[in-house]
Amino acid sequence: MDDHVYNLAASEAFPIYNKNHIISLEMPNRSGDVLITTFGELSDTEYLDPRTAQVAAVDHVKQECTDVRPAADEELPSPYIEEFRCDLDAEIIKYVGEAYKKGVCSVYCTNGKDAEGPGSDFELAVVITAARHSPQNFCNGSWRSIWNIEFKDELQTVELRGKMQVGAHYFEEGNVQLDASHECKDSTIFQSPDDCAISITNIIRHHETEYLASLEGSYLNLPDTTFKDLRRKLPVTRTLFPWHNTMQISLTRDITKELGIK
Repeated sequence: MDDHVYNLAASEAFPIYNKNHIISLEMPNRSGDVLITTFGELSDTEYLDPRTAQVAAVDHVKQECTDVRPAADEELPSPYIEEFRCDLDAEIIKYVGEAYKKGVCSVYCTNGKDAEGPGSDFELAVVITAARHSPQNFCNGSWRSIWNIEFKDELQTVELRGKMQVGAHYFEEGNVQLDASHECKDSTIFQSPDDCAISITNIIRHHETEYLASLEGSYLNLPDTTFKDLRRKLPVTRTLFPWHNTMQISLTRDITKELGIK
């Protein structure tokens, strides 16, 4: 393939892949990881890490951070919004540390970041990603969840919309892939930043735990449900094949008769 064509295709394909899979990249100064997601995208190659208030320059093809800079004031939420964001981020970090091995998370302000105090609506987004790549064991897996959270001041409610995605690939002596997703909604009351953070995290924990449990239950029952409908345990005669006496089968009798075999 022509190098120019390859580079052009790669420059278009890799950003899409990286954002769709919400990959995490370590920042050069070892201050943390930045998530490659549309919520933190400032330009084609710059992504905000709200936790450290830094912007990472990213090489999508090499999947690495090449530089980092402090975020400008206009790229960050107001102190009022930041208090809600920061408290929620702290609770989500604790939850992810308990629930997902090597999980990475971030909380972004997606709307209303300039609100200076009560009386304004705003939106946050919680992004959680975890991946396990184990090619030596012939398996890979990933978890991605995005929670859009609307803080409605006038109604004094907080509404959540979540989407969870699970991907798995097992390729020892075969090729089996799983791609499952689930969406849900919930709500809670508008409270102080720390109380909101605890309430929202508990809701997220509940729905994600419930979804994982339902997945485990579904796949444990596969042999007796879905797979049962895909196979025939008995032939059309509804009896086991008589290997000890194949003369019972009409085809065998017909062939034997034609060949004159006794």
